[in-house]
Order: sequence, then structure tokens, then C-alpha cells
Amino acid sequence: MEPLVPEGPHSPSALAPLLARPRYEVLPLPSVLDQTGALPEDTVVTVTASPRRGTGATVELCEKLAAQRLHAVPHLAARQCTGRGELREMLARLDGAGIEEVFVVGGDAAQPAGPYPDGLALLRAMADLGLLPARIGVPSYPEGHPSIPGPALWSALRAKQPFAHYTVTQLCLDGAAVCRFTATLREEGVDLPVVAGVPGTVEARSLLTIGLRIGVGDSLRFLRGHTSAAGRILRPGGYRPRRLLRTLDAELERNRCALAGLHFYTFNRVGATARWVRRAHRRATRERGSAA
Repeated sequence: MEPLVPEGPHSPSALAPLLARPRYEVLPLPSVLDQTGALPEDTVVTVTASPRRGTGATVELCEKLAAQRLHAVPHLAARQCTGRGELREMLARLDGAGIEEVFVVGGDAAQPAGPYPDGLALLRAMADLGLLPARIGVPSYPEGHPSIPGPALWSALRAKQPFAHYTVTQLCLDGAAVCRFTATLREEGVDLPVVAGVPGTVEARSLLTIGLRIGVGDSLRFLRGHTSAAGRILRPGGYRPRRLLRTLDAELERNRCALAGLHFYTFNRVGATARWVRRAHRRATRERGSAA
């Protein structure tokens, strides 16, 4: 395997502590439970919101992940929520399963199913109900959003900041861009901890299989408008995040990047991604130790 960072006694990996506690994102298909059952207890597993399968599929899978003693984090999509009744019921189910963290997104539905057109509206609704979860994450976009202007993105993120505890960046294959974004966040008045969203070990065939089962729009939604990323992820032989992580490591070493974690988009290849992350962590830890 290509080294995560250049080997040698003077090249400890700044990514080692982040690789020790990765987050894994999955799509709401029950079959993924066969893979998540092998993850260490309390591993963070986030479950996306699927317009095709509905909020219930996300909540149900999170309940099952929690039963596996994993730290389940559901994506709550504002545009899929029909109103306060459904919101209360959904939050009650999560509370009953011991789930205290959520990730709030606007969602991909063409039209809102209820009174919440965006993530900020859903956050405010939960606050009005006195039902804000203990920990909340929100998305951010290092390379912009294909349908939302930059000023609107910044305004929304600043408005969400009082409710949120961290932000996860949308897929970005440019490590330097991710690190520049962490600096821009501070300039824009946002001081949320940043978790870098990176692809796991992705295979084109698995993407197509999932697309047929869950809806191509769900499995490939964040590649929309990012054609260079799509080309690299869907290339023959699949994608491995070696080069991206090496760039992040170098920027961290130079104190030009502030990251609180790594969030791997697995496309339900959880087992393969987790094995790759463990290997990368072992190498990073050895390199760190050799510098001691």
C-alpha cells in the first residue's frame, strides 16, 4: 500500500488521532448491518436521509445500529418532515433508542413535505419544541453548492451555529481546498469544529448496485455538480483516499489546517473502508512512534 505520509523517523502523521476515531456514513439499507456488526463498540455511524425510502428507514436503521452498541447518528432532512407531529414522533423514537446526536440537512426533495424548507427551519422547530438533541452536526461546502449561492451558504451556516456543535464538509477530493476552507470559516465568523468529509474505498460497481436499490439520486447526490470528483471516484479500479489524506496530513503538520475529525462516505462499503482506515492508522501510529 502507498504510504499515508512519507516514511522516515522525522515524519510522524498528524492524522493518527483522527484515524483512530473515524466516522462512517451509510445509506439506509438494512443489508449494511452485516458489515457494521464488526465495527468496534461506539464507532460513529451516520445514516443518510433518502427521499425515496423516507425518514422511517433512516430512524429504523439507527435504532438497529444503536442495538449493535454503535454510536448512531441519523440525518434529519428538513424537506422530508411533514410537520411538528412527525418531528415529535421521530425525536421520541431516537430518544427511546438512546440516540442523542443528529445531523440536520435540508434534504434533496424537490418540494418540502411540510413547513421546513431548509435545515435552519428544522433546527428552529426543534428548539421551539424544547427537543433539541444533545449534539447536532450541520453540513458545509468547501467547493460551494451546485444550486445555492455562496453568500446564502455562509449566511445559513452562521445562523445554524448557535444550534450546532460541529460541521462536516461535503465531499471534496482536494485536501488543500478543505484546509483553506477551515481558515475561511473563521474569517466568515463561524467557529464550529470541522470534520473533513472524504470518500472511503469506493467501487463503481457498488455505487451502481446501491443506485438501483435506493435511487441513483441518493447514492450519487453529492457528485452532482462535481464532475472531476465523479470521474476520479468512478474510475476503473475504484478510489482510495491515500493522496487526499497525505495532503491533509501535510497541511496539519504545517499548522495550516484545523480538523476535528474524518468522516468517510462509504457508499455502504463499510467493511472495506474500515479495514483500509485501520491499516492507515497503524502506519500513521508507527510513524508517529518512530519520531518519539
